[in-house]
Amino acid sequence: MTPDEARAKWKGTSANLCHDWLTGMRGGERCLELLCQMFEDARIYTLIHNESAVSDTINQHTVATSRLQGLPNIMTRYRNFLPFFPRAIESFTPRDANVQISTSHCVAKGLKPGPNTRHLCYCFTPMRYAWTFYEEYFGSNPIKAVVLKPILHCLRRWDKRTSKRVDHFVAISKHVQTRIKDFYDRDSTVIYPPVDTDRHQPNGLPPEDFDLIVSALVPYKRIDLAIQAYADLDRKLKIVGIGGELDSLKAMAGPNVEFLEWQSDETVRDLYQRCHMLIFPGEEDFGIVPLEAQSCGRPVVAYGRGGALETIVAGETGVFFAEQTPDALSSAITSCASMIWDPALIRKNAERFAIPRFIEEISGAIETLLADSD
Repeated sequence: MTPDEARAKWKGTSANLCHDWLTGMRGGERCLELLCQMFEDARIYTLIHNESAVSDTINQHTVATSRLQGLPNIMTRYRNFLPFFPRAIESFTPRDANVQISTSHCVAKGLKPGPNTRHLCYCFTPMRYAWTFYEEYFGSNPIKAVVLKPILHCLRRWDKRTSKRVDHFVAISKHVQTRIKDFYDRDSTVIYPPVDTDRHQPNGLPPEDFDLIVSALVPYKRIDLAIQAYADLDRKLKIVGIGGELDSLKAMAGPNVEFLEWQSDETVRDLYQRCHMLIFPGEEDFGIVPLEAQSCGRPVVAYGRGGALETIVAGETGVFFAEQTPDALSSAITSCASMIWDPALIRKNAERFAIPRFIEEISGAIETLLADSD
């Protein structure tokens, strides 16, 4: 199903969309963008909105923001205000609509729906900052741990309590489906996020002599692990991305590691097409980057946990490493470099996650949700 077909299908259906924050165009925002195309009159509710950092498709909609929007330097410091997010999302009084779709990894699913509104949550994960990856986000400082412990306890209670505001959960992976059951005691269906396979295609040329990372430079992505591995490898690594770890990662990197920082979508696609392999050293709930690389016909070396297990086929589209150590990653990179890869076979795997499939499945979930309310 194309976006135009979905828009025709849902014409006349009023919809509210809720997203945690709009500060860039990552995998979650690509999902929101498609929902915006499906519901052309939808209103968007979000904590903060940086118009210059998101697409015209999103900006063309009416976007309501919380009071956090007016705080100084909020676009770069918003995570410092995590304890205030629940109250901020609950401060909205959304219009009554047929359907509310929250795309949530933090507090978006806590938006209170109108009295006649059915709520579907497309869940990237239960509140990541409160339930999982604590040290990866906040560090292992014992003083900070003492201060944050009661705050995170309250956030977990709020997160579980507000899960009851959702009529139906859709998980982005089986990995997240398990978390939804464990943390919320709720069932869910799985609809994988989309990859734009039309835009990401092989260039038909042999790979060049560099490997690639495309990632935010934050602790849980484990870019440090890759830099340590490449210190002992006679291979070039290019890293695309920005984030709080940039300076420290540059300081530890050897001469064979190049930091490209922010790059346009077109440049990133070109790098996917030209690289020898993509390196994916962290544990992700799903991970759209490995699929974009596979759509361009390039293999992936990934940590063998989380969503990567659902998007990469060992020996056909990539290589897994079992432990997050430099030696384990280095061994997987060496193995990947020694193998002969079929770009057409790699791309075929990515095509299972194409945009029309996502639109068809999410439309079916919305249709079922609304039918259950009759």
